[in-house]
Amino acid sequence: MKKYEVMYIINASVEDDKRAALIESVSSIVTKNGGKVNKTDEWGMRDFAYRIDDMTKGYYVVSAFEADNACVKEFDRLLGLNTNVVRFMITKDEAPVQEAK
Repeated sequence: MKKYEVMYIINASVEDDKRAALIESVSSIVTKNGGKVNKTDEWGMRDFAYRIDDMTKGYYVVSAFEADNACVKEFDRLLGLNTNVVRFMITKDEAPVQEAK
């Protein structure tokens, strides 16, 4: 399994309890498809650099996980269908580059 990182923005109008449930459901997408969530950081409410669908703020969440390609494709598909997720980006978590001696 490869390591990935996802950053997603939750609509600011989602209430706190529903937001917590949404974060848990996003993590469960990975685990249900054979992946493993290593870490989830909630960055909180932040202003956008530009308007997105007439919104100026969103709740930022970053998660690190391990998964195979099929899991990542399904995760990408399901996150794209969720109307409470404004934007998201999945990237491979590359190993740090070692300095030359």
